[in-house]
Amino acid sequence: MEAVNAARSWIHRLGDLSADATASLVEAGADMTLVLDGEGVVQDMSFADPNFSEEGCEEWLGRPWGDTVTIESVGKVEELLQAAADGEIAHRRQINHPSPQGRDLPVLYSVVRLSEKGPFVALGRDLRTISDLQQRLVSAQQSLERDYERMRQAETRYRLLFHVATEAVVIVDGGSQKIIEANPAASEAVGVPVDRLVGRRFPEGFDRKGTKAVQEMMESARATGRADTIRARSEDGEREFGVSASLFRQDGSVYFLIRIADQSADSGSAVISQSRSQLLEIVDKSPEGFVVTSPDARIIMANDAFLELAQLVKEDQVRGEPLDRWLGRGGVDLKVLVANLRQNDSARFFATTLRGEYGLNTDVEVSAVSVPDGDPPCLGFMIRNVDGRLVPNTGGDTGLPHSPDQFTDLVGRMSLKEIVRDTTDVIERLCIEAALELTRNNRASAAEMLGLSRQSLYVKLRRYGLGDLESDADS
Repeated sequence: MEAVNAARSWIHRLGDLSADATASLVEAGADMTLVLDGEGVVQDMSFADPNFSEEGCEEWLGRPWGDTVTIESVGKVEELLQAAADGEIAHRRQINHPSPQGRDLPVLYSVVRLSEKGPFVALGRDLRTISDLQQRLVSAQQSLERDYERMRQAETRYRLLFHVATEAVVIVDGGSQKIIEANPAASEAVGVPVDRLVGRRFPEGFDRKGTKAVQEMMESARATGRADTIRARSEDGEREFGVSASLFRQDGSVYFLIRIADQSADSGSAVISQSRSQLLEIVDKSPEGFVVTSPDARIIMANDAFLELAQLVKEDQVRGEPLDRWLGRGGVDLKVLVANLRQNDSARFFATTLRGEYGLNTDVEVSAVSVPDGDPPCLGFMIRNVDGRLVPNTGGDTGLPHSPDQFTDLVGRMSLKEIVRDTTDVIERLCIEAALELTRNNRASAAEMLGLSRQSLYVKLRRYGLGDLESDADS
């Protein structure tokens, strides 16, 4: 009641206002004004924004206010009217009105009663802009969460490979030359625990001559980006290592990737042999295809998963054969991949196809690495079947891709004329899916966004098998 009395005192100070002045005051303070009789029926209305007429608001005249709102807002309307009838000023409530535009019309209302038995006046503020901003914020948040999840997964894979690698690897800051990271194999090589090794200056664990050679190698790598492998002895002189360095940049800083290979004949060869044997067994039984080739891409070995993709039975059937007999389109993809390996030593997520011996084509994703310092030098290819990632299409899928990034994958499998002929349906489907996602499956809003009528949109939804159209028909 104190708020009501304060409002009345404030109005009294304004003096006697004319009808025009009162109307101007109300219009300036609200985006929408509804005049309701004692039963809550809409008798008159005014809008500050002429676009409200497109929301079907004029059809509210002569109807109970509660019949013009969505079902979840009916209780809020009753609360506002009851509070105004009791002479109280209720908290503003958001009321949603159904709109012929498809999406709901959100309005923030407060209700006052001009006299004890007089009409109600509902003053509303348009919340469409705020609603749109909230929708964009939610979409942006979801996109960020997906990106963070991909980053976490990539970091997990990196950590796992870094720690299980039998080769000693050390990451060194290019400026301070302090060790940033080191794997367990590096700790074993230099004889210092990992937690004590991190933070020390590199080189660490070599004799004086070896330390000088490693420093010169790092300077050469800093100048050229890469340096030849050098040999250095341990501090006690009992072990000999092959040390190589590569330079890379991250977040504006320069880092060295140092690889340390034990060249000693008596350096725990039994343990290393056992570890390598286990590693080879894991690779051979991996569900992902794995192939090792010579630098000219002739197969040296292949695991069972690759043989299954190639529709073969024995490894002897592929040994010595060129990999592009099965991998790539027309031999072009593999040449591009090998050329990339010669420049960068590794490649990831290269999309191509694998042709089976009996004509089965499989979409695959290839990650590859070059080992130029191996004995002998070789190339390694991990081949992942990505057919299972394709989105099923119940509306007559023609085998075309479901995202623009995959269009280039069709080159070599279809003629340019066929690709151009069929892309219209693909683009149309992608646009409809994007519109449904942006509007959270609100088909009326999606039709408006695409410039279609609802009937045209439903025809296309049935054509492409999108959405649950039966539930719409039942409703």
